[in-house]
Order: sequence, then C-alpha cells, then structure tokens
Amino acid sequence: MLKVVLLLLLVGVSWRAATAQDAGDVLGITRLIDAVRLDGVVDEPAWDAVSPLPLTMYEPRFGGVMTEQTEIRIGYDDEFLYVSGRMFDSEPAGIRANSMYRDLYSGDDTFALIVDTFNDRENALWFMTTPNGIRLDLSISNDAESGGGGVSRTQPFGRSVSSSWNTYWDVATSRSAEGWFVEMRIPFSSLGFLDKNGVAEMGLSVHRFISRKNERHVFPAVPPNWNLAFLKPSQFKQVRLRGARSQRPLYVTPYLAAGRNSFNELNPEATAYRQIDDPSGDVGVDLKYNVTSNLTLDLTVNTDFAQAESDDEQVNLTRFSLFFPEKRQFFQERAGLFEFRTQGRDDRLFNTRQIGTYEGLAIPIIAGARLVGRIGRWDVGTINMQTARSTLLPSENFGVVRVRRQVFNANSYAGGIVTTRIGDTGRSNIAYGLDGLIRVGVNEYMELKWAGTFDDSLGVGRPYSLTRAGYGRARIERRRLTGLSYIASVSWQGPEFNPGIGFVSRTDFVQPFLRVSYGWLGSEYSAIRTIRPSLFANTYLRNADGKLETGTYRLETEIAMKSGDVHAVEVDMNYEDLLEAVEFPENTVVPIGAYLYPAAQWQYQMREGSLLRTNVQVNGGGFFDGWNVGLQLEPIWNVSRMLELGATYQFNRVRFTKRNDDFYVHLARIRAQLGFTKSLSLSAFIQYNTSTDSFSANTRFRYNFREGNDLWLVYNEGRFTDRYAVMPVLPELEFRTLLVKYTYTFVK
Repeated sequence: MLKVVLLLLLVGVSWRAATAQDAGDVLGITRLIDAVRLDGVVDEPAWDAVSPLPLTMYEPRFGGVMTEQTEIRIGYDDEFLYVSGRMFDSEPAGIRANSMYRDLYSGDDTFALIVDTFNDRENALWFMTTPNGIRLDLSISNDAESGGGGVSRTQPFGRSVSSSWNTYWDVATSRSAEGWFVEMRIPFSSLGFLDKNGVAEMGLSVHRFISRKNERHVFPAVPPNWNLAFLKPSQFKQVRLRGARSQRPLYVTPYLAAGRNSFNELNPEATAYRQIDDPSGDVGVDLKYNVTSNLTLDLTVNTDFAQAESDDEQVNLTRFSLFFPEKRQFFQERAGLFEFRTQGRDDRLFNTRQIGTYEGLAIPIIAGARLVGRIGRWDVGTINMQTARSTLLPSENFGVVRVRRQVFNANSYAGGIVTTRIGDTGRSNIAYGLDGLIRVGVNEYMELKWAGTFDDSLGVGRPYSLTRAGYGRARIERRRLTGLSYIASVSWQGPEFNPGIGFVSRTDFVQPFLRVSYGWLGSEYSAIRTIRPSLFANTYLRNADGKLETGTYRLETEIAMKSGDVHAVEVDMNYEDLLEAVEFPENTVVPIGAYLYPAAQWQYQMREGSLLRTNVQVNGGGFFDGWNVGLQLEPIWNVSRMLELGATYQFNRVRFTKRNDDFYVHLARIRAQLGFTKSLSLSAFIQYNTSTDSFSANTRFRYNFREGNDLWLVYNEGRFTDRYAVMPVLPELEFRTLLVKYTYTFVK
C-alpha cells in the first residue's frame, strides 16, 4: 500500500510539473482580410497585415546566426489555412530542387508546416514542399519517437513518420533572383480539428531547410535536446483560430480497373507447371466522410490496392520472420492510434499487413469500414474488413477497436485495444491489450502494458491460461538527445500468445532490456554537431528452463557532423542458444548448440544536399560458429530535377570453417523515379535477391489530374532465378500483372 501511495504522489507532483511546463501563451493566428491568389508569389496585401513568425536556427548550431533571411506567415479564412514563405537566398543558383516526384524527398531545400490538429501532443500532420512545388504530406505518431531501427531510404525520418498518408491540399511556388517563395492552402476538412464555439486550438511547428548548408530555421525555438525535436508535437507552439469551423465534406471515389494476370500452377499429375492467363476487370468505391469535426469515417467496397508500391526485398540472416511495413493508403490515417507494440521494434498486437495479404499474395477484400478520430477526451479508432474466400484462406472478418484517453497531463494516456479474426470455417482469434504511458517528469516516462489472446485452434474446451497466452511489459524511459537518456524495461510473454492480426517473432520468454546514452552538442567551432555514445543490453530468457536464449550487448557511438554527414560505430557481443537447427541460404544449417561471438559495424550517411550521395554500411565478425562479412551501399543520383536514380546493393559472405560450409547473399535494388511534371510521373523498381532466388520488377505510371483523380498503369513481373532448386523444374515466370486503374473523386 505504501508503494502505491508513493507512486500516486510521484505522479501527482510530476503532473503538476509537466502541466506547468506545458502552460504558456497561446499564439493567435491572423484572419486574412483579403483574398490570397495561390500563385507562390506572396505579393497580396493580405500577407502584409500578418506578422512573420520569429524563427531560430535549429541546425547546424542551435541559436546561431541564420545565414539567410526567412519570412513565414500564417493566416486563415472561413475554409482554408494559408501559409506563405519568403525564402531569401544570397546564392539562388545554390538552391536545391532535385526532384519533381510527388512524396519524394531527395535532399531538396524544403518548407514545411506541421499541425497537431487534435492537440493531443503526440500526433501531427506534416505538409512539406520544395522549390519545385511538389507536395509531400506525412503523418507523425508517437511524438516522433522512432522506436528503434534508425532511418533508411524508405523511412528517412524514422518509423514514427509515415509518407504513405495523403490528403487534399494545394501549394504553389516561384523563384527569382532573391530566392524562392511558397504559398500553401490547406482545407479545414483535411485538418479535422476540433472547434468549440468557433474557436480551435492546436499545436503548430514550421521550418525551412537550406540543403547545401544543412541549415534549418524553425518555429517555435525547440532546442535539439531530442532526436528530430522540431517534429515532436509535445514541443509545438499552441495556436488559436477564432471563428474557424471544421468542414465536413463527403468524398466519394469510385474506381475502374482492368488488366491481365499470368501465373503458373502444377498440373494435376504434379509433373510440370502450366501457365494460366486470367483477364480481369473490376469496379469499386471508397467513401470518406467527417461524421463530426474530428471523427472520420472511411468506407470501401471491393477494395483494390494494386497501385501500392512493391515491398522492398530483405535478406534474412536471423531465425525469425521478416516484418514488412504498411504501404496501403487506406490504413494510414491516424495509424499511430492503433499502434500497440510488444517486444522488439516490429512485434505488435495489430498489424494491418495481416488484412488482405498472405505470404506476399493479395487476398480480395469485399468491403471494409474505418472510423477514427476523437470524441471528447477520448481517441477512438475502429476497423472492420471482410475478405473473400480464396485458395489460400477462407473468407474472414477482421475487427479492431482502439480507445485512449489523456490522463494526468497532455503527454500521458491510458487505453485499450481489442482485435478479432473470425473465419467462415468457424475458427476465431481474439486479442486484447491494456496500456498506459505516464509522463512523470520533464523528459521521464513510465509505460505499462498487458495483452492476452484467445485462439480456438488450441483446442475446444481447453482451460484458458492467462499466463500461457499473455504478454506484459513495464518500462521507464528518459527521452533526450543531449545529456543522460535511458530505457529500462522488462517484458514477459507466454508460449501461447498469438494475436491473429498481429506480428510475433518469438514467444515464451522474459526480456530484460537496458539502454543508457549520453549526448553532447559540439562547440561553436567544432565540426561535430552531436556525439552520443550508448550502452545496450538486450536479453531473452526462456520461460521453460530460465536459461539464456539470446543476448545482445553493444557499445555504439553516433557522431552527427554540422555538414550533415552522420557516422555510427558499434561493437557487439552476441549469444544464441539454439534448441533447433537454423537453416540459411544454399542449404546451410547451423546445428543445435550454444554460440558466443563478437561483431562490429560502421555506418556512414552522407549529407542530403549532394546531387550524388550514398549511404555505406560495413559489418564483420562472428556468426554463430563461423564468421560473416557484409557490405551495403545505397547510392542516389539526382540526374536532373525530373530523374532520380537510386540503388541498393547488399552483400554477405558467411563461412563456417570448422564444418567447411559457406554461402553468399546478394541483394540488389534499382529504382528510377521520373517526375515529368507535378502531375505526371513514372517509377520503375527492379529487385534481385539470391537468398530467395527471385527477380522482380514493379513499374508504375501515374497521371494525377488533381488530388483524388488519378490514372494508374501498373506492371509487375516476378521470375525464378534457380529453376532447378526443386522438382519438377520451376518455370521462368513466377507471375506477371498488367493493370490499368482510374479513380475519380466527387466532393459534396
């Protein structure tokens, strides 16, 4: 009882401290007195009546003298939020405008507005553009905490930022001898804010990035005490719009699709493959409606995601399944609300990739509904999807209900989630979870989670075990980029924990975890911007016998330069106790046993402003009872503002000397993205992976007449590269798809 009382006192004191810190003046946004013509020139009298926001240099040195003048103004009228930017530049020839491709960031100069529309200090919508006037719209969740995994070509800002989210808005830019200029117009219906008697409050952040100088100007003046601090909704400036009322239009988007699918199947005698050509034609419709000012309903009938980009091939040098991120737009809006992660960076109670896909193949979706938003102080989200019967799976219904509510302060919440997966064969799976995140200081957080599953495949009438089918985690964390930061947690998971719409890599363990870091900012005269060494210990103990199953112990240091280059070095000691043999490519097997081995890795990320740049990763060291040497290169070349060429090459050489066994892995990706205009684009994506003996190509042509009105031409092809791996001999062609799809959105 005493411990409970002390904990409540601590939370109460911390709540008051956090609330005091959050309190502050609210900035009133100016209502525009005249019309704004969206041409990117920023010469209307309406803008002269708006004061520019006070900006601060964020990088390369926080609070330093900005080398270029920047003026950013924000206003609104009855229907739109307007933003203008005058990005003056003393060397206009140095302005980076590398790409014309929608939603592609290529190291360009940028201008951005980020809005926490729900004012929940955790989620936000990010509107960004470049001197070419292309639109990049992204969503931010989890207060921009990446959740591990760093950044990559497909996730340049980490896992808490999704570039697959899109909405309706307009932007125009212009250039002159003075620099470049921008005007944005965002409909209130795309923001979905809550207004009370015509008064709306939300969080706001803006920034300008000068790529060649790695210089960023921000408002508000958030110090770089956290990673990507200017993206954290918890640090945004509170703003107020008077007389603003959220709009509630109805969007109806029917589609027409036609194409041909070719694939191979075994003949009845199982002696050879025969090619099947299947012409197809389809129609469907999507509907979006704001039930209230901040509660959005999406309906879909005969859903089609054929225009989504193919998954990146991956090399699996672990004994666990690979996780692939969601790229389908239907699941993107407020996706962070549905997040309920368990152990590791990928495991989760709800994974949308379980809906409409199976082992990389598409499963037809008959219909679905999605309701997400806020009711009072409650964040609510629900999804229900019905898939059709296929040769792979029965017809299934997928359901998710998620609720969360702020408690104690703006950065704390308590919530719950329930997922269901029910097949027409009668099989069912139900999962539930309870979670809470409490901010107990300025940077300190405490998290508690519990989850459980019910799966009738374990046997009808079998007694349910809360422990065998459960998961729990307790975690404390100090979030800082500079000074001391840490994460300490312990997780536990039973052997029968099996969320039917989730992703689970391993079960039946206790996982103590510790990470301690200390970061410094470089001095005014140093070439180093930040340096951050860390100690990391991740341990898995088997529940069955209490023995160590997996241990990873790491010393790593990340050095970010003021130029924009980033270096990271890590040294690991790894332990694996295998109760089953593990198979790797080329029929290589690691036998049962205990293995202790060191490894090291160096990563280099070149600054974004270069037209030709690359990321490099080199690793080497032990690998079970052998050794592994690896290399990964990710060059990018902006040939012109219309054409970007990118590639990934990953090589691994694994050798088990004592057993005279080895294998090589080569993974190659080539991506070409052409933006002929802001509306017309073409992307080609070719991949080759020796670990899966596969070659694939994905080509997508898009003509975007306007937002919601698109013509797509998509071609996919896959080929087997090792036809004699099994008998009967595999065909050359694995699959081939040609699709034409047209969508048109009616707005009422």
